[in-house]
Amino acid sequence: MAFDAAMLRFVTDEINRKLTGGKVDKIFQPGKEEAVFVVRCGGEDHRLDISAGGNGSHLNLTSIRPENPAVPPMFCMMLRKHFSGARFAGAEQLGFERAVRLCFDTHDEMGFSTRKHVIAELMGRFSNIVVTDAADKIIGVLKPVDFTTSERRQVLAGMTYEIPPKQDKEDPLSEKVDERYFRSLAAAESPDRTAEKFIMAHFAGLSPLIAREIAYRAAGKTDATMREAERGLTEQFFRVIRAIRDLDGTPTAVLKDGVPAEYAFMPISQYGAAYETRTTESFGALIDLYYGERSREERLRRRAADIFRLLTNAENRITKKTAIQRKELEDCEEGEKYRLWGDLITGNIWKLERGMTSCELDNWNDPEGGKVTVPLDKRLSPSANAQAYYKKYAKSRSAKSHLTEQLKAAEAELDYVYSVLDALTRAEGEKELSEIRAELWHSGYASKMKNYSEKKGTAPTVTRYRTSDGHTVLCGRNNVSNDYLTTKLAGRGDWWFHAKNQPGSHVVLVCFEGESDPPEQAFTEAAEIAAYNSKARDGVMVPVDYLRAGKVKKPAGAKPGFVVYTTNWTAYVTPDGEKVLAMKQK
Repeated sequence: MAFDAAMLRFVTDEINRKLTGGKVDKIFQPGKEEAVFVVRCGGEDHRLDISAGGNGSHLNLTSIRPENPAVPPMFCMMLRKHFSGARFAGAEQLGFERAVRLCFDTHDEMGFSTRKHVIAELMGRFSNIVVTDAADKIIGVLKPVDFTTSERRQVLAGMTYEIPPKQDKEDPLSEKVDERYFRSLAAAESPDRTAEKFIMAHFAGLSPLIAREIAYRAAGKTDATMREAERGLTEQFFRVIRAIRDLDGTPTAVLKDGVPAEYAFMPISQYGAAYETRTTESFGALIDLYYGERSREERLRRRAADIFRLLTNAENRITKKTAIQRKELEDCEEGEKYRLWGDLITGNIWKLERGMTSCELDNWNDPEGGKVTVPLDKRLSPSANAQAYYKKYAKSRSAKSHLTEQLKAAEAELDYVYSVLDALTRAEGEKELSEIRAELWHSGYASKMKNYSEKKGTAPTVTRYRTSDGHTVLCGRNNVSNDYLTTKLAGRGDWWFHAKNQPGSHVVLVCFEGESDPPEQAFTEAAEIAAYNSKARDGVMVPVDYLRAGKVKKPAGAKPGFVVYTTNWTAYVTPDGEKVLAMKQK
């Protein structure tokens, strides 16, 4: 569902209740189109997140703490200049639109008290963040809009701010829209038009999800026509409008297979038993649930675009190369045929003479005594023809040996690329991305990474978990981190885990002092952590190898993350994401 005006009304109310009178302590810009205000109010820090991205713009009080760039962008510096230390005076929705004015009491350049605003326009690809002074003169804007972008409305520093033009629809919260007015619109509508399209065409601020829900409650199906929904449509429409007007909402998420598919300010019943509905304690928590993972993945894609591009190109190159090598290896099987032809010519040389283009000879290798036709070069003597076939045989045998080695090396490199891609999909911050870039630099990919310069870093990132019985479990985040964990941190008596034949993290179950074998539950939970932190995290009954860490060896000169072991046990577990995340140490 889009972040509609109705949802914004509930979020605005929540922001006013929790932030009014609070002091702006910090300001961050974790993403290119995102700003976070940390407001201290009532002895607590609240994080106000404004996301103006084209894919999923929203506003909420968030508990998510994304990693911030080492050097703040210019827009972030401008926000800090005008709002650091300011007092939050309140939020005001601009009509029943997807735009809100956040008011702050602060000081101007001369030290006099003044009011400044941050206006969040949350309108899909037209989303923006605008900073204005007390007279609504634009001080700064996240995404400037000039005449080349829009002839209808420009948003530039120095101009007077104007609210976005209204749609040709009615505000459903206005006094004009009463039951009599609604019925007159419904009576004039085609009876075969769907109730959802009728609501969307005449009333602003409601998303298609809410329009479908009203139709479903009125007639029992989401695609009900005006004729089918006639009896209950008015009642259900105004029941929803009264809930919006009175701020009587329930933060509700709709999940499919545990993944949020929709969210709303009211219970949603149209999806039936195939979907799960879940309520949250606040609208901020609801938006975190829906957008949290999406926002993390979007930041990751943006910050790691160069790595993704490099690895994707490497994968394509290796895949094409191995396909060609396999074809050449198949051709090498012709070598045995050349050897046979050379032997047959040599054994029957007395029958042959120069100038022949072919000959039919008895096939010694055929138990039924068949014959074989051997092509000959008429320019060569029979002996020279035999030598030519022996040379082809020797060449194909040598090529087969080299191609086998090259294929083995190419497949090993492809496995390495897949392991880096897997680590990249699970990266959680800039530090882990820096570690992956450094790893690729040392692995010989530096020439393909533009403007990269190696930075001296600290110890690699290792995630800590705690099992239900108190054991510590360490988990590598990438290949460099895996090496550090396995060769430096793990004790010889600790237990080492890894998803079988899958790219993934090295995991170490740390034994208590003097302990030889931890309880069975600790083994199971460590195996679940290893399965979850691998490419097989969505699998069922994932095989996980485990053995003493001291028996895991790293060959000299091997790529980061590559180890060997021989004697091991294998556990089969089904990773549970919620359970694993609950064990994670912050």
